[in-house]
Amino acid sequence: MYLIEGKAVGQASRKCKAASDILNGFPLNMPGMVNGMNFGRTKERLLSKRIWTIIAGIVIAVVVLAAFITSSKGDVPVRSELAKRESIINSIQTNGKIEPIQNFEAHAPAATTVKKLMVNEGDVVKKGELLLQLDDAEARAQAARAAAQVRGADADIASVKGGGTREEVLTTQASLVKAKGDLDAAQRNLDATKRLEQSGSASAAEVSAAETRFQTAQADVNLLQQKLKGRYSPPEVERVFAQKAEAQAAYAAAEDILQNSNVRAPQDGIVYSLPVRQGQYVNAGDLLLQVANLQKVQVRGFVDEPDIGRLQKGQKVSITWDAIPGRVWEGTLTRVPTTVIMRSTRTVGEITCEVDNGDGKLLPNINVNVTILTAHEDNALTVSREAMHQEDHVHFVYQIVNGKLKRMDVETAVFNLTRIQVVKGLDDGAEVALGTTNGTPLQPGATVHVVQRGN
Repeated sequence: MYLIEGKAVGQASRKCKAASDILNGFPLNMPGMVNGMNFGRTKERLLSKRIWTIIAGIVIAVVVLAAFITSSKGDVPVRSELAKRESIINSIQTNGKIEPIQNFEAHAPAATTVKKLMVNEGDVVKKGELLLQLDDAEARAQAARAAAQVRGADADIASVKGGGTREEVLTTQASLVKAKGDLDAAQRNLDATKRLEQSGSASAAEVSAAETRFQTAQADVNLLQQKLKGRYSPPEVERVFAQKAEAQAAYAAAEDILQNSNVRAPQDGIVYSLPVRQGQYVNAGDLLLQVANLQKVQVRGFVDEPDIGRLQKGQKVSITWDAIPGRVWEGTLTRVPTTVIMRSTRTVGEITCEVDNGDGKLLPNINVNVTILTAHEDNALTVSREAMHQEDHVHFVYQIVNGKLKRMDVETAVFNLTRIQVVKGLDDGAEVALGTTNGTPLQPGATVHVVQRGN
């Protein structure tokens, strides 16, 4: 092999010497030139062309020589590295939006105007503090009308239960007394007429007339007694109770408007949104202000479907905000996706994270970067992902043993974009092949020589 290499090197050397001889022996006199200036320019052009031709020939010779030497050895040139111990972290990166956890929103309960503002956006407030007042004149009038309707409904119910108003009851009672007297008189008349009929002093027609008067008097008594005991029918009673329920609902609505016309802070926090100004007209449902405790905030984000399987509640989360470079906020994953949705062109699952925000720098509705730590192993044996191969769901590497490639089936665990943990099948410091430098595929048993070794 060394003789062959020496021969090839000698051939290349002789070619270089020949090129030098040609340059040195280039003829200085060429026929056909009319003067020295034209002759010099022509000589320069010919020299330049000849030089580049010779250089190209030398380069080709060197390439052929390298290929010849390599093929004569039969080795495959490879890049390699040593399996090493290190910490390896697996994480998922996405983006999210900051939201308050304890958030309060005040909305206009009815169409009205903002009477008075007691705070400005960004103010820190205490629980129970009055923040805003709305004009409640109309609400007070509505409450008064509703209260009157309730009282009227209560009176109607009392009338229904008592058989009518007091005057109606007294009149009915008086009529009942008179009807009972008429009934007694009709009973006595009927009895007397029947006795006279037995003695032949009264006819059957007279007896029939007496019975009719008695029945009429009895009917009058029954009607008046019914008025006192159950004057109203069930549908009428239900209608009266329904009117009371309606009046009570109207009163409650009016009271709610009155109560919400004076907005107070339900908790300690900061007024982070105040979209209205004093004297402004607002419609029912318009947002008046937002208050939140920003000591802890929530991040809502979306994770691509292939990464969802690596998520678990309680995993550590790191938050960064482009507006404050270098600052990192720590938190935990509080909710994992329960379904996936289409978001633009991505299929994602929704997550939430709870993050400490003691200094209040993270503001509601800002966009942040989210890093979820899904796995972390210290002192893990790792190799480059480039060294790892897979066949039929089996992972393996090519270990270099005595100048030859040996396939080593391995078990893997944590991985990131560049490294992968090997938990079984490979020893510390083992040298593994990353790839060849001449494009030849790695094959078990191949003889190799390392031309580049990584860290």
